[in-house]
Amino acid sequence: MLILSCPSKLQLLEGVLRRSLPQTLTVYGAVMHINRGNPAQHEVVVDSWPEFKVVLTRPQKEVVKDNRDFYASLYAAFYWEIDACRSLLENAKVIDWGKAFQLQGLQDGLYEVARSTAEARDVHFEPYYYETVLHPGPPAHSQSRPRSDFLHFGTLNSSHAALLNETWSTGGNCHSLNYMDSLIRDFPSACLIDKEGQLASWCLSDAAACLTHTYTLPKYRGQGCMETVVQATARKLYANGFPIYGGVLRDNNPSRQSLKRQGFHFLPWTHYVIFVKPAIRYKE
Repeated sequence: MLILSCPSKLQLLEGVLRRSLPQTLTVYGAVMHINRGNPAQHEVVVDSWPEFKVVLTRPQKEVVKDNRDFYASLYAAFYWEIDACRSLLENAKVIDWGKAFQLQGLQDGLYEVARSTAEARDVHFEPYYYETVLHPGPPAHSQSRPRSDFLHFGTLNSSHAALLNETWSTGGNCHSLNYMDSLIRDFPSACLIDKEGQLASWCLSDAAACLTHTYTLPKYRGQGCMETVVQATARKLYANGFPIYGGVLRDNNPSRQSLKRQGFHFLPWTHYVIFVKPAIRYKE
């Protein structure tokens, strides 16, 4: 395996991944962030260069302070050959399966390799399955404001992290709180606030440039808030050349309908978000 650190090679990699969109979305978004300031302090691993069969992005060693923190330890991967993917994921120099991490990707084979590897190591494997949505861009302005005169755009900051953490379905703990704060600080986002200056709705994006944790407080639903914050975040991403994509749970009909109204296309690939937690570290 090789760690790509040369800027010219990383730019070349970005171009190769762009030509294989949309299946490369997660790792492509991560590489784009690396090439644009690297706010998450990630790095790129390939099996070989320049002819590579698998590519994976991961945090640099000094980034993750707690071995139990699978939020901060975000990996994204794409492969052309499944055997190369298996070899890379099983390589202890690439992924330490004794530490918690999350893995994102759009390929069924990636999910199967991760599952079988986790089973062989007797670690906890917790997958989430999202429908992948992609907007052809540019985002429309037709629904760029909520249907309420009492809401207006604000700016997310660290003081909002607790509320975001409480309302996130996969959050609610100290590690996810820190993760929410890092997303607020490092990546494009948008929010609406009410006349008292309190949060009403928001949309974040992550180290893979994926739209995530879009949420509207119950009393503000039905006013077009979701469309407003998604489009605002999408415009920030689009302005910097990023693809506009995300994932939605199949049973989340309100969000699915909202995304359709905004012009998102539903792709035939599942967006896998897999949490791996070494079981020995999580015993009660």
